[in-house]
Parts: sequence; structure tokens; C-alpha cells
Amino acid sequence: MAAQGQGIEIVRGRAERAPLPTRMLKGSIGFMRRKPLGAAGAIIILIMVVLAVSAPLIAGNPTEWHLRDNFQGSSSQYWLGTNDVGQDLWAQIVNGARISLYVGILSVAFGSGIGGLVGLSSAYYGGKVDIAIQRLMDSLMAIPTLILALAIMASLGGSVNNVVLAIGIVQIPRANRIVRSQAMAVKESEFALAARSIGAGDVRIMLQHIMPQCIAPWLIIASAGLGTAIISEASLSFLGMGVPPTTPTWGGMLSQRGREYFVLAPQMAIYPGLAISLAVYGFNLFGDALRDVLDPRLRGT
Repeated sequence: MAAQGQGIEIVRGRAERAPLPTRMLKGSIGFMRRKPLGAAGAIIILIMVVLAVSAPLIAGNPTEWHLRDNFQGSSSQYWLGTNDVGQDLWAQIVNGARISLYVGILSVAFGSGIGGLVGLSSAYYGGKVDIAIQRLMDSLMAIPTLILALAIMASLGGSVNNVVLAIGIVQIPRANRIVRSQAMAVKESEFALAARSIGAGDVRIMLQHIMPQCIAPWLIIASAGLGTAIISEASLSFLGMGVPPTTPTWGGMLSQRGREYFVLAPQMAIYPGLAISLAVYGFNLFGDALRDVLDPRLRGT
């Protein structure tokens, strides 16, 4: 409306929302200020992703032998040195990042996804369904995770996709318990009861009304599980039950030549061990910060 006698027009309306890139930038800056350690973990993860994606451009063939250049130290030609058959350790580390990210992300997506959906259904239906599912989860959790993964790999055989499946199955019980506990608290809420009273189906209530309330703990358990998945993949490769030896992996580098020639060429074990430690450290830092940001009870800490 216009103010009489002053020639000033006052327009009342809804304030325009900032563009998505601007909001993302502000959110990232706020996250870095509130959680600097979490931001450091995100930077480590970002560096890993960049290295993995650009591996064909910034690293040579990780399986190529240069017997005349074996046991070389760091140089302009071989940034991290070479192993006993002259393979470039830099190329193996970078290509190993691709395997670690592939196995970690897919196994967590599979395990957390299946576990979360099973936990959601278990909490919603309750009764005998909940008892049967939770006893199965108890049985899986009673077996040490590495032993269970080794048993699955022994049954399926060594391949990248089998490693993803084995680690994903190990991740299911943890995601199941977290999502189930949250869904148990939400399913009796007023909005869920209102949806049921107007005739909404079970699937609609679970997916549209209960699941959104479980997203935060779901994401937290997934981000925290990435570090565990990378360690599990490295452990399986170290024990000779993971990815085939012809595929460069961090765990394989430690278990094969790195362990045998550690005294003669310590870089063969130090660099893959350092890569595993940094990756797990980055995912754990980011997962802890994400938990603090998404959990309403911890936002003030």
C-alpha cells in the first residue's frame, strides 16, 4: 500500500529466498566455524575423492613392473618410491583409494539401507515380527564382525563385489538397531496416528511419516560406518580374503610385499598404512560433526 502525503510506497510481501548455491556456501562456512574438526575430516574425504576420480590422469599403471627400479626411494619419477618389482607406490596408493571408496560407499549404502528399512518395518509392526527380526539381528551381532565377513568371503570367493556384499551384511545389525529405536518413538506420535486414522496404508505411513524422522540418525550411522568399512576391506585384503591380489588395495599392499620387505623398504608399508589411517580419521571426524549438527540434543555443544 502507499502512505498518503509522503509519496512513499510500502510493499509487503514474502522475502525472496537466497539461491541454492548461496545457501550452500553459507551453510558450509557456518559448519566450518562451528565444527573445524569436522571440516578437516570433510577436506580429507574430498582429497580422497579427487585423487580417486583423477587417478588415470595423475598416476601411471599401478601393476606395471620396472625391475631395474625396484626398492627406489622418493624421487621426481617415483614420488613415493617403488616396491620389490619396481611398481610405483604413488600409482598404487591413488588407485587403492578408488577401491576403498567404492567398497566403503557401496557397502555402507547396502548395509545401512537394508538395515534401516528392516529396522523401520520391525518397529512399525512390532509383536512377533519385531521379535523374530531382532533375534536374527542378535545372532549376527553375536559373531565378531571380521569373523562374519571372513566366513561370507570364504563362501562367496574373492572379488570386489563380494567384499561389498560381505561388509554390507556386517553393517546391517547396527543400522537396524539405530533406526528401530528412533522409529519406536515416532510411530505412536500424533501425526502417525492421524495418518492411520484417515486410512493411510502401512507403506505410506512408514515412508512418508516415520522415515523422515529417522533420517538424521540414519545418516549419522552411515557416515560413521564408512571408516569401519574401509578398515574391514583392508583387513580382508591383509588376510588374503578380500580383493584379488592383482588389484591394488591398501590392505593388500600391507599384507603382501609390504610386510615381507618392511626392513629393506619401509615405505612399502608406511604409505598404505598412513593412507588407511587418514581415510578412517577423516570419516570419523566428519561423522562425529554430522552427528552433532543433526542431533537436536547435541546442537548446543
